Parts: sequence; structure tokens; C-alpha cells
Amino acid sequence: MKLFFELNLSAAMQQQLKQANFIYPTPVQEQAIPPAMEGRDILATAQTGTGKTLSFLIPLIERLAVEPPETKALIMLPTRELAMQVLDAWGTLVDNHDRAVLVCGGMAEGPQLTAIRRGARLIVATPGRLEDYLSRGLVKLDGVKMLVLDEVDRMLDMGFKPAIQRIAALLPKTRQTLCYSATLSPAIREVARLYLNNPMQITISTTLKPAANVQLQTFEVPVDKKQELLEHLLGANQGSFLVFVRTKHGADRVAHRLAKAGFAAAPIHGDRTQAQRNSALRGFTDGRHRVLVATDVVARGIDVPDVAHVVNFDMPREAEDYVHRVGRTGRASAHGVASTFAAPGETKLLRRMEKELAVTPKRFKVHPVDVAVHQAA
Repeated sequence: MKLFFELNLSAAMQQQLKQANFIYPTPVQEQAIPPAMEGRDILATAQTGTGKTLSFLIPLIERLAVEPPETKALIMLPTRELAMQVLDAWGTLVDNHDRAVLVCGGMAEGPQLTAIRRGARLIVATPGRLEDYLSRGLVKLDGVKMLVLDEVDRMLDMGFKPAIQRIAALLPKTRQTLCYSATLSPAIREVARLYLNNPMQITISTTLKPAANVQLQTFEVPVDKKQELLEHLLGANQGSFLVFVRTKHGADRVAHRLAKAGFAAAPIHGDRTQAQRNSALRGFTDGRHRVLVATDVVARGIDVPDVAHVVNFDMPREAEDYVHRVGRTGRASAHGVASTFAAPGETKLLRRMEKELAVTPKRFKVHPVDVAVHQAA
């Protein structure tokens, strides 16, 4: 296993990594950083949680340090939460934090535009807000020499393909582009063909499967007993809980009932204001909220260390969603627990998903009267 200092990084970067306690690069970092430092385009297939953020931030920071002041880098991501986390990671690697700007909806325009006009060298953006600024002539991107497209599959799923096309058309033709996706579908290959020049292809952990250090368990439970079961698990286990529900209303309802039962809980979903989402995430990270109740829209943007227990309060729709939800616990070799609640009509779907993922969770049945939990045969 290599060390970061073996990757031909600047002394300043090595010092920042050491201070942040980054010693060993992950596989995607080890494979992507050297060619990216040489100016190569990158097409990387890597799941969330593999360390890909540093694999593109480190080359960007190193290049910006030696390029003229007018040279800029642009990172596009699907959600505000992901964008904020990239900006946080940037802050751990550079001293001059004010040279980066977050360009996202749900936040005041003025400070974003001021930061860009004052010469912010890194723009971390969601496509919708950035395209809005471009269409109104408020921002120019002619200094962008490095482009990162992160979680491209997710951006395409969310309908950002036209926005990405229009933004890319306004960028300099001569640039370096780094593209990251959890899958390498035909749609992703088309993105690579359109925007990348002779890219270095990197494939990391493409097998769709939960981490081995996450204990999986499923509960067959009547719908009207799910809340009671969740409170039972909270009482019987220690640590933080990340609870996934299907709808925004459901997230509010579950969090409200938990609070009434005496558990410190907060909802996070697309209808919450940015300030409310930031507050919920901060409260969960620093331990003020033991429970965060989230919808899938923000699921991939949540990267909180030390989540002890993930609960699929509502069944995920797809096997990929199951893996992404479960992947919020058991990060970086830590151990975690993931519980899935299946109503009587959902057990077939659950078995099919488990078969697709080749997993055999411990199975429990919940007595419909008193939430007595019995291990299934």
C-alpha cells in the first residue's frame, strides 16, 4: 500500500494531508491522482465512500497553485449537500478558504456572485443554479481550465443532462475533465465521448453489494407497527440512527413522532430550507440529534462519519438505492448495522432485492400486537 508522500505531491500538499491525518490513499486516489496531476482526463467508476473527492481535489489544488490567477476550476455535482461536503474537504487541504465559492439554489445569490467576481478560483456548483447565472449573463467561465463532473449518473437521473451540455458548451475547449460515476452505463459512456479527451479509465468497486462490515437485518412488520419498532430499536441499541423514508411528509411525520417519544430527531428533505438542512446535518454530525430522518433525494449527499445504524423505514425502490442507503454506515472499515422494514406486501420485493445483491440478512418477524421481535426461521 502506497503512502500519500509517494504520489509526487508538493510539500505544501503533503503538509496539509498530514495535518488532516490522511496517510494512505484509497485505491481511487492512488490510481487517479498521478495521471490527473499530469493533465490527463479521467473517467472513474467509483461508488460513494471510496474517497473520490480527494482524488479530484488534490490534482485541482496542485494545478491551481502553479497556474496564473485567472485560471479556474469548476466542480459540478447533483445536490447541495454533496457540494457543501466538497467545499468542506477543500477547506481541509488549503489555507486560503475564501478562494472557493458554493453555487447552489436555496441560498442567497449576492454572496455567490460577489465571490465569483472577486476571483474565486474554485466553483463548486449544482447545474441548475449555475446555468441560471450563465443564462442571465451574470457569470463567465472562460477561465475554467479544469472541469469535474461528480456523480454523473445521479445528475443524469435528476434530469441535468441538458444543463450540463449547455454549461460545457460555454467552457474553453482546451481543458482537463475528470468524470466520476457509480456505474458505467451507455449514458455515461456518451458523456465521456462528448466531454473527455482520451481519458484514463479507472474502475473501483463496481460490484453492487453492501460492505462486508455492515450487519444486515430485515424485519417483516405491519405498516402500523413500524414507528413502534423503530423506537424499540433506538431503545435497545446505542449510537446514531440514519432513517430513510420514501416521502417528505413521511420524514416530517416520523421525526415528529420520535421527538414526542423523547428522541432527539430531525428531518432532512427537499422541502426544507437550506438553513434547516444545514442545521439538521450539523446537529446530527455533532451529536445533538441522535436520529436523522431523510429521503433518498438527499441520501447520497449525506457523508457523516460514525453512523451506527441505518434503518430503511420505507423499502428502497431499487437494489442500488439499498446499497447507497446501507453504505451510510460501516464507513472506512468501521462496523455498522442496517435494518430494513418490510410490510407484508413487500416481502417478495425484498427477497428479490436480496437475491440480486447476493446478501442473506438476519431475518426477524414482528408480532402485530406488541412488537415482540422473533428471529425468523
